[in-house]
Amino acid sequence: MGGGAQTPALTALLCLGLCRVPGDGAQAGTLPKHSIWADPGPLVAVGSPVTLWCQGSLQAEVYHMYTESGRHPWETRPQQDSRHKASFSVITSMSSHDTGQYCCVYWTSLGHSQPSDPLTLVVTGMFPAPSLSAQPSPVVASGENVSLSCGSDEAGTAHLLKEGGAGPLHSLEARYSHGAGLWQATFLLGPVDSTQRGIYRCYRADTNKTRVWSLPSDPLQLEVSAPAPQDHTLENLIRMGVAGLVLLGLGLLLAEAWYSHRRNRAAGRW
Repeated sequence: MGGGAQTPALTALLCLGLCRVPGDGAQAGTLPKHSIWADPGPLVAVGSPVTLWCQGSLQAEVYHMYTESGRHPWETRPQQDSRHKASFSVITSMSSHDTGQYCCVYWTSLGHSQPSDPLTLVVTGMFPAPSLSAQPSPVVASGENVSLSCGSDEAGTAHLLKEGGAGPLHSLEARYSHGAGLWQATFLLGPVDSTQRGIYRCYRADTNKTRVWSLPSDPLQLEVSAPAPQDHTLENLIRMGVAGLVLLGLGLLLAEAWYSHRRNRAAGRW
């Protein structure tokens, strides 16, 4: 694998405004875009390798990968046993310099494809892990509110990830506070349901380098139980008491009416 020479055409396409891809005149970007992913994933521990994969067309002759930094693109040929995808082992030891957004394009005899959706690589483990806690408890009933707080000695931004989830919860959902030497980001969840049950971890990100993250916090298991049945014993006792008073009142009225009727009959005989 080596750096590929760019097409001499002057036209350029933007990969969602980030990755610049060389154009090819009227044929530029007429082929469908394809997918890009990272193995083992887009969150990469510092010093670890990562392989980027592009999947395109069976007609693909060459794949190019670009970054938002505008560095010279990487080039690779599709695999012989699977011509619709190719791998780029471009990062052997992940560092903060490798973070950012990547996209790729494949080429055929008809021109090049549209750029893939961008893939963001983040480096983790650059500074100590924050703590993660749940209020009022990591065990809550369905329908209740719960907040997860990510705390650290240093300020920054926070990312809350759920194991098996699609990605981090948006940092805008966090409330930030800083006092008594503790920085804290609080994520409000709720009313919760069974879909929010699972394992959560949080990361602190550098304020100026948003793709440079800390070690992950210890995992927090959030349990969401069925709503607790309500105890209606007192309400039922009150209802029974009221019904008893009503029946007693009706009984007294009937007794009074019966007594008056007998008294009137007795007076009539005299």
